Amino acid sequence: MTIKHFLTLKDLSSADFRALLKRATELKTLQHAGSRHEPLQKKVLGMVFEKSSTRTRVSFETGMYQLGGHALFLSPRDTQLGRGEPVEDTARVLSSMVDIIMLRTYEHEKLELFAQYSSVPVINALTDQFHPCQLLADMQTYFEKRGDIQGKTVCWIGDGNNMCNSYINAADRLDFNLRIAAPEGYRPLPEFVRQAKEQQVTLFDDPMEAASNADLVVTDVWSSMGQEQEQNKREQAFNNFQVTQALMAKANSDALFMHCLPAHRGEEVSADVIDGRQSVVWDEAENRLHSQKALLEFLLKQH
Repeated sequence: MTIKHFLTLKDLSSADFRALLKRATELKTLQHAGSRHEPLQKKVLGMVFEKSSTRTRVSFETGMYQLGGHALFLSPRDTQLGRGEPVEDTARVLSSMVDIIMLRTYEHEKLELFAQYSSVPVINALTDQFHPCQLLADMQTYFEKRGDIQGKTVCWIGDGNNMCNSYINAADRLDFNLRIAAPEGYRPLPEFVRQAKEQQVTLFDDPMEAASNADLVVTDVWSSMGQEQEQNKREQAFNNFQVTQALMAKANSDALFMHCLPAHRGEEVSADVIDGRQSVVWDEAENRLHSQKALLEFLLKQH
């Protein structure tokens, strides 16, 4: 049997993506009602963290517990991977003992190599190039608040980073229009833009223009983990790329605002936006739990 991995959103068909979002909301309803749903009893998730996280660790660990399974937290200090063991060897050994693995690391190539040698499904919990689990939560949130996103306009403001790349993949799979406003030198790589359908992704110099009549406005921190030394340079480059009330006023009146968190109020987003009526960041954060539970179910059913 072919192992089903989740390394980018491209690993899901459009139909599977939508079914997964629907299932996530069903699982959320069950959990809020206090109903027990434990299809993953005796299943073990190995959680390999080379990058630290709050939401990723808590959501996956809690999700496995709620589904009746168990999660193992493994930091570089806890594994031979952190002492120089080849990725291939760690993948072979770990996958012989657990049922599914999530990896949060730097190089996307390391994730792909790990998946190549794993005998169980591997989940991308973040790499420098992609963050597909966050997109599951974002899309679940939009579907719950506004219905299907097909044909809608999403505006990305800021760095052409792993979140931006995953939004490009989501636009392709869910058929929405993506406008990306990023300063010169910080745009997504052309090869990622080319992965979307023609005319589906548009690059803008002016964030106000990009936000015009948008249905969803999304941003992220100007300096991601590992880029702290570039903070001053990035602050200057991104100075005009803050999501403010003035920018949100350019979007549709019922437009939503999202941010994957943690946020720096006063930098990439003003406090009155992230704490305002259009912001759904807390629903978005909670939905990491529910969408990843749906993902774990989906991958373990395939395996």
